[in-house]
Amino acid sequence: MGALALALAPLAAAAEPVVVAALGDSLTQGYGLPVEDGLVPQLQDWLAENGVAAEVQNAGVSGDTTAGGLARIGWTLTSEVDALIVALGGNDLLRGIDPIASRTNLEGILSEARSRGLPVLIIGMEAPGNYGPGYKAAFDGMYPDLAMRYDTLLVPDMLAPLKVLQADDPQAMARYMQADRLHPNADGVRVIVEAIGPEVARLVARAQH
Repeated sequence: MGALALALAPLAAAAEPVVVAALGDSLTQGYGLPVEDGLVPQLQDWLAENGVAAEVQNAGVSGDTTAGGLARIGWTLTSEVDALIVALGGNDLLRGIDPIASRTNLEGILSEARSRGLPVLIIGMEAPGNYGPGYKAAFDGMYPDLAMRYDTLLVPDMLAPLKVLQADDPQAMARYMQADRLHPNADGVRVIVEAIGPEVARLVARAQH
């Protein structure tokens, strides 16, 4: 290797993007949307526009529960992965799974990430009130509790930015959600990405130190 190549080698290494695995369900996978409009591609664009050197890998599987995420965390975290986003729990809600089981699964995922020295961002969900106050408290509370216990970054509720808009405009959800009212459309994903982007940038910064 020549002198110039040797001099540039550290710069090339420094420019290597942080590889972030986004472990999630249909909201991460991009259900019902053209590929470019999904969460991961839009997040990738946001990071690039904001000067964050990161490559986000789409590890979202439609229909996945926290148990499914735990089952595939081992092969999701390849040797190239530098950081992890965990965005699971929505399908646990739809199935009425006991929050104790969901919490145990998330702990397994976070333990695996910790064993590999990877920084984590947890993106949670909020339970509806129809499950009862006890269920809601247990489900909603597990995300901040685990974030504190495992020293992760936290977005308490992925859909919170859309709920904020709905508080001012009752028709907001109709404009930002697909017809099933479960999955955001391209515009809804854009709103979510604008909200979570700064936390993902913080995750990347943690991986760089």
